[in-house]
Amino acid sequence: MTKTILGGLAGGFVLYIIGFLFWGTPLSAIAFSRAEGQAAANLQAAMAQALTQTGTGVYVIPDPATAEGTILYGKGPIATLYYNSAGFPVTDSAALIGGFILALVVGVLIALALRFVTTDYGARIRVGVIFAVVAALWLDIGRAVFDHAPWGYIIYLAISDFAGLALAALVATKIMGRDHASPMPPPPA
Repeated sequence: MTKTILGGLAGGFVLYIIGFLFWGTPLSAIAFSRAEGQAAANLQAAMAQALTQTGTGVYVIPDPATAEGTILYGKGPIATLYYNSAGFPVTDSAALIGGFILALVVGVLIALALRFVTTDYGARIRVGVIFAVVAALWLDIGRAVFDHAPWGYIIYLAISDFAGLALAALVATKIMGRDHASPMPPPPA
């Protein structure tokens, strides 16, 4: 069990680093569209004026819960807006620390799941990679399918999630090592 926990912590660390590489470096610019200069200022002012009373939340604009909103939604343009009325620093240390702790917890959960699913080394690797594919497809690609989210952002998100989860599972499996009862031959050196 000690190797499982250590493997999970190492896998979680790798998950965090992969997330940082995709989202905390200039590489993240691949995923985002930009509203420049005056357009950004105008949008920020419009959000502050229109959404201040309802505050922080996720908004579907226009709101299709009304007859008028349904018509406007069908005509477009539309947006799903993650809105924070207070703002926060671009590099938020609280989010970085919380994200690191979350990644470690996720890494340990991945290692525990792999340990409980099978004792076979090769099967753990296959299950870990399949789990990563399933998560990226359902949680990320599903947003483009169901919510009509922009494909460029979604593909980038799916690749980042797949890479992080798959590598976390591979690192955890490697550290957990082979079970002596495993029929799989050792990996090539």
